[in-house]
Amino acid sequence: MANIARFDPFTDSFEDLFGRVLRPIRWEGDDQPLRIKVDVEEDEKSYKVKAEVPGVKKEDINVQIDRNQVSISAESKREKEVKEKGKVIRSERYRGSLFRSFSLGEEVDQAGASAKYTDGILELTLPKKVTSETKKLTIQ
Repeated sequence: MANIARFDPFTDSFEDLFGRVLRPIRWEGDDQPLRIKVDVEEDEKSYKVKAEVPGVKKEDINVQIDRNQVSISAESKREKEVKEKGKVIRSERYRGSLFRSFSLGEEVDQAGASAKYTDGILELTLPKKVTSETKKLTIQ
C-alpha cells in the first residue's frame, strides 16, 4: 500500500517533494551536503547557542553579531580519493560555504560575547545587553 503525503506549498518546497523521488544515483557512503544546525537556550542573563559545524576548521568559521541578529558562516573543503590496487578509481572534491542567520529576542552585549569550537560544535555565550529601566514621569 502506498503512503500518501499532503503537500503544503507554504511549508514544503518542491525540492523536498521531488527530491526524494528524483534523487540522482549516489555512490555508496556519499556524504550529504553540510548544514549548520543550531540549538538556542535562554536564561535571564544570556543566550547559549550550540551550532553543529562539522568538518570545518575553526579558522574558517566567522561569527557576526549585530544587535539581536547572529550570523554564522564557514568555508568547507573536502577531498576524497578512492584507490584500488594503486590506481585512482574516483577522486572527489567539495568546496562550499555554509551560512546561518537568526534573530534573538533581545540585543546582545557584543563586548561580553564569547565563542568556543570543539569537535565540530561551536558554542556561543551571548550575554543580553542591559537596558535602562523605564522611568515614570510625574505630571505636575
